[in-house]
Amino acid sequence: MKKPRSPRTAPSSTSTSTPRRKARPRRSGGVPVEAQVLEGLQQINLLAAGIDIGSAENYIAVPAHTVKAGEPTVRCFGVSSPEQDAAVEWLRACRITTVAMEATGIYWITLYDKLEAAGMKVVLVDPHSVRAMPGRKSDVLDCQWLQQLHTYGLLRGAFRPDEPTRRLRTLTRQRAELVAASASHQQQMQKALIQMNVQLHRVVSDIDGDTGLRIIEAIVAGERDPQVLVRLRDPRLRKSTVAEMEAALQGHYREELVFVLTQNLESWRFYRRQLEACDQHILRTLETFPLARPKPVSPTPPKPVPAAAPAQPGRTYVLKGKALGRGKNAPTVDLVGVLQRICGVNLMAVTGLNVLSVLMLLGEIGLDMSCWRSAKAFCSWLGLCPGTKISGGKVLSRRSRRVVNRAAVLFRVVAVAVGRSDSWLGRFHRRKKAHLGAPKAVTATARKLACIVYHLLKYQDEFVPINEAAYEAKAQAQRLERLRREAKKLGLELVQLQKAA
Repeated sequence: MKKPRSPRTAPSSTSTSTPRRKARPRRSGGVPVEAQVLEGLQQINLLAAGIDIGSAENYIAVPAHTVKAGEPTVRCFGVSSPEQDAAVEWLRACRITTVAMEATGIYWITLYDKLEAAGMKVVLVDPHSVRAMPGRKSDVLDCQWLQQLHTYGLLRGAFRPDEPTRRLRTLTRQRAELVAASASHQQQMQKALIQMNVQLHRVVSDIDGDTGLRIIEAIVAGERDPQVLVRLRDPRLRKSTVAEMEAALQGHYREELVFVLTQNLESWRFYRRQLEACDQHILRTLETFPLARPKPVSPTPPKPVPAAAPAQPGRTYVLKGKALGRGKNAPTVDLVGVLQRICGVNLMAVTGLNVLSVLMLLGEIGLDMSCWRSAKAFCSWLGLCPGTKISGGKVLSRRSRRVVNRAAVLFRVVAVAVGRSDSWLGRFHRRKKAHLGAPKAVTATARKLACIVYHLLKYQDEFVPINEAAYEAKAQAQRLERLRREAKKLGLELVQLQKAA
């Protein structure tokens, strides 16, 4: 059995070994990064460590007072499990209580979990917030710079959900990959049919529907007669006539294209089976979540709903003949009950949200809204609020901050669908679109949805939709008030015309 290699000692300010690189990176004033003291700042974390994460090596820096005289403050460890365990034991021996590390790809996840299990507070840092600092040209100086910044409390940790939410996040993202893979094979099936001049997609709504699959399976089985293939259509099909289908199914069935169609059909079936298995695993994972806590008291009582609109928990707004959120990629198991139990509120009642979108959302943000101090902070984390780029008292830009956030993408996708619904949120989206344009209208609507979800999860209040007529009346009153103010500035008076009897 091969023994794990002993951790190497990295050159540092307290190490007597000679560094590999001759040129030592320096900050302004010619003082090395590890020897520089930030004057005027109070040291908050006296037992803080910094880790530079890599794919093959991890460099760890600790304060000088935590090691014996003459011992190095920076050590290099590998990424295997025994070497990660050795790194944790060394940090324990140095009495380290908090650790800062950069979020480098996915290499930080396993070490993060080990440090968290050891009882240390781990601060995950966005690399963009520290990479622009000058004077860091090596892994050794990188980890020392992280350790120094963390000592003075200058690093802000990224959001990291609890363990049950992380398990759910892994499954929901795997589900999204399975959906994308099955969709890719569906597109390949349609491509093979078009190359055979079988225009099936023009006479049926979806080639993966009941009629489309029966016809494709018959073609794979060797059937070529259009009249026989047309008999497989569903009697409720209204998109095309029998004559149109016969003309569309007259193609040249080349052997290699039929082979490609067969393989993609089998792959599509495989991924659909994998999707069903993933849904079963998601259901078992959700059942392990703790039940919703007792309803907290909201600091501000909810505003009365205009025109006394009644609460309609199960309300669904119609979007071009189809209910919002229904689709062939919906969960294959019933998740409504378990989602309501763990959330304490019916999030599916929110306009535009369905079971799948709520499931994906919970996998990204979790159930604990105390991670954000307010709904505004939550929207800022999502990148759904205007930016503040001001210099010399002049506003340079109000552009929203660019973030890579799956929850924000989901809110934006839902906002586009909500904009086509006949609800108060849909009317809000259309007003903003006429005023600001489509991109800003999507961001504004997504922000409203994020605020609603934040409030429902934090205070467990039922969603009560605003009456559409009352909303339009309020918007009309606001427009009139704005016009009166503009007329007053110009020295004019706004007079309402009397309608003729």
